[in-house]
Amino acid sequence: MVALSTLSGIGALPLLLPLIHQAQGISLTVSTEGGNSSSPLLYGFIFEDINHPGDGGIYGEMLQNNGLQGTSPNLTAWRLDVSKNASGAVGFTNEGYWGIPVDGSEFQSSFWIKGDYSGNITIRLVSNYTGTEYGSATLTPSSNADNFTQNSVKFDTTKAPDGNVLYELTVDGGTAAGSSLYFGYLTLFGQTYKSRENGPNPQLANVLDSVQGSFLRFPGGNNLEGNSPTGRWKWNETIGPLEDRPGREGTWGYYNTDGLGLAEYFYWCEDLGLAPVLGVWDGFALDSGGGTPLTGDALTPYVDDVLKELGYILGSTSTTYGALRAASGQEEPWNLTMVEIGNEDHLGGGCNSYAERFTTFYDAIHAAYPELTLIASTSDTDCLPHNMPVGSWVDYHDYNNADGMVDQFDYFDNFNRSVPIFIGEYSRGTIGWPNMQGSVSEAVFMIGFERNSDLVKMAAYAPVLQLPDLIGLTQSPEMAFATTSYDVQQMFSTNRGDTIREVSSDSAFGPVYWVASSAGSRYQVN
Repeated sequence: MVALSTLSGIGALPLLLPLIHQAQGISLTVSTEGGNSSSPLLYGFIFEDINHPGDGGIYGEMLQNNGLQGTSPNLTAWRLDVSKNASGAVGFTNEGYWGIPVDGSEFQSSFWIKGDYSGNITIRLVSNYTGTEYGSATLTPSSNADNFTQNSVKFDTTKAPDGNVLYELTVDGGTAAGSSLYFGYLTLFGQTYKSRENGPNPQLANVLDSVQGSFLRFPGGNNLEGNSPTGRWKWNETIGPLEDRPGREGTWGYYNTDGLGLAEYFYWCEDLGLAPVLGVWDGFALDSGGGTPLTGDALTPYVDDVLKELGYILGSTSTTYGALRAASGQEEPWNLTMVEIGNEDHLGGGCNSYAERFTTFYDAIHAAYPELTLIASTSDTDCLPHNMPVGSWVDYHDYNNADGMVDQFDYFDNFNRSVPIFIGEYSRGTIGWPNMQGSVSEAVFMIGFERNSDLVKMAAYAPVLQLPDLIGLTQSPEMAFATTSYDVQQMFSTNRGDTIREVSSDSAFGPVYWVASSAGSRYQVN
């Protein structure tokens, strides 16, 4: 046995301060024998494209509507300024996503141009308020009147004090007078995480990396579903050259460029050491609550599409889709071991048909890839097959208030151990800025599922990249700041054991909660 020093004033105490007049010490004794194995994947992330965490967030592209994909109007974020009499500098600016963070690193910009023009093009990063220049480059583009050609340039920058910076592209008005120039798919990148081409913003990636999470669930929940079957996330429209990706109307009120596509998710996992958890569409969209989810033979083309996607991810280069992956620059298959079928199918009219839909997708995927762990999108037994396939998991989501999170402390204590659980989304429900009360309540819930981490295999705080939740986004050069909930996630994730130990105490749980674990000779109590 390992006896711990007397503890006082920890755990959920701040949550209950109004009810406590004097904190009293308690004694904990941790057993060095027996115990349950703890999942090595316990803490991780879900990416949901809500509040611009992709475009305008972790995705390194800095120009908004750079592919002219915006919908209202289709020149959103672009402005064309023509000087009088077509002389001097003529061009346009882009405001980025509420600004452009210039951190003093080397930047790179590219654009496609069509038109008969033999003059120079100048690209500048300038203050929106003072006109101060933070970087510029001038080039003579390859351009002709018949076809679009791509041009790119790299240039040094100096650090801007804030994000109030515009991207400016100008041509010589005198040289271009009387002609028309067509521009398409402009890009602007600064330094990316681990210098990954088309990769993540390093400031945000570093903040995530500091949590030392173990997995990433993608491409989202609602954003996977889409507002309709035709609006679902389509893997094959997020691969290949960026200029060929059409983008799509997202489910959170803005357009997704899909520059952050299927391959980029896998590279994100690779660069941050995260196990990928792929969500696949299962016939249920957000508008299905007003109609009927797809079932029966109507699912066949979508099952086939999932098998093609898995072939792209896992197939050898001798296969059709493995060869397509290799042609895009990824010779080796990606390391995918977990696939989730659908998202929150217990909501919005999806429950009654989910057992059938889950079984249809499960049978097809398992037959082709028996090594994959397949996860149901709900833990609601009313929506699941009566007998879940051996080795499959279920997904539990919990958004709650602070008291509700604490009440869930022992929720998993008496669960059936035969079906592993993935907590695919959880957090204290958003009510203004994160505060200590809410974050401590999340810690109590986390202590509860860590005590049961032989059953609970993974847990993803959600949303990750949104204010006010885990990591707030700004367009200053530093770009990200962590909340109290981030601190809780980091503390738990970076202080894990591989075995959960039994603890005896002279006090019952509440208002202090604990979990003990060990890794080798190291013992710890959270």
